[in-house]
Amino acid sequence: MLNRIAEELREGRKVILVHGNADMDALGSAYALSKAFPNADIFAPNGLDRVTRMVSEKMDVAILECCDIHDYDRVVVVDTSSPEQLEGDFVIPADAIVIDHHKPTGKWDFVETFYCDDTRTSCCEIVKELIDSAGIVITRDMGLMLLGGMLTDSGHFQFAKPSMLPAFADIMQRCGIDMDEAMDLTQAPVSMSEKIAMMKAIERTRFDRVGDMIVAISFGGSFEASSCRAIMAAGADVVFVGSQRDENFRLSARATQEAVRKGIHLGEIMSGIGKETMSDGGGHGGAAGLTGIGDTEAMLNICMSRTMDVFREIKKREMMECELAQQS
Repeated sequence: MLNRIAEELREGRKVILVHGNADMDALGSAYALSKAFPNADIFAPNGLDRVTRMVSEKMDVAILECCDIHDYDRVVVVDTSSPEQLEGDFVIPADAIVIDHHKPTGKWDFVETFYCDDTRTSCCEIVKELIDSAGIVITRDMGLMLLGGMLTDSGHFQFAKPSMLPAFADIMQRCGIDMDEAMDLTQAPVSMSEKIAMMKAIERTRFDRVGDMIVAISFGGSFEASSCRAIMAAGADVVFVGSQRDENFRLSARATQEAVRKGIHLGEIMSGIGKETMSDGGGHGGAAGLTGIGDTEAMLNICMSRTMDVFREIKKREMMECELAQQS
């Protein structure tokens, strides 16, 4: 399918869409595609996150904040698990091309071309494979942006799957990029507002546990992902941090790699809650999100309750395995 997608991308004027509050994996994927298949614009209907915005300025990436997608011959969507994540006042056409690496939600079934490989750590890996299959040279700037996406979505290799490492090394070697350059691309100083947001999130934290596994929830006004990491650093295994914007809520979730190995999959938890509450949720084993209309505190309580259920299942399984080991 990648060869067919590449052929379709060679023709016409294209617009590449990224999800709301787009991260580095989304921008890296979009940027590489726009350079590999020219006559393409990048459209971020609901903006970029702090790190990605910094990188776009550093790399002089042109980002459209508004446009009419009907002015283009082809619409491409990257790193987006559902149409709702685009948060735009437009309708994605059926002939759009969607490239993703999240657990499929079924919400892209209406498009003719949906390529998803949820075994990949990042969408940038799929884009690299697509560009390679087309026989197009990956320039240094393209390579740097792809590495940035791989780095951030893997938590700087903490959550990297084995297949990501050869792809990462291949780009470094082919493009002549040193590791410090790749690391420096996404490094941003922590602002005072981010520090305060993390401290307030820690102060508002509530938690519960099953055995040695702790789940924590907190309400924050901003920097939800950073607040998740701060609470994890304090000892939590799974963290949910939410914020409220009028009638809309936004939740970020993070889990330690050890919790993921034991059986936690935040993407499945968030996707399940999203379907039950008419919200939009999904993501990876160790990082996920949930957005929609509703009360943040109520949604946080649901997330804690659902995670506690998974903790109990894990505990029960571990006890059974222990009993079997003793019997043998």
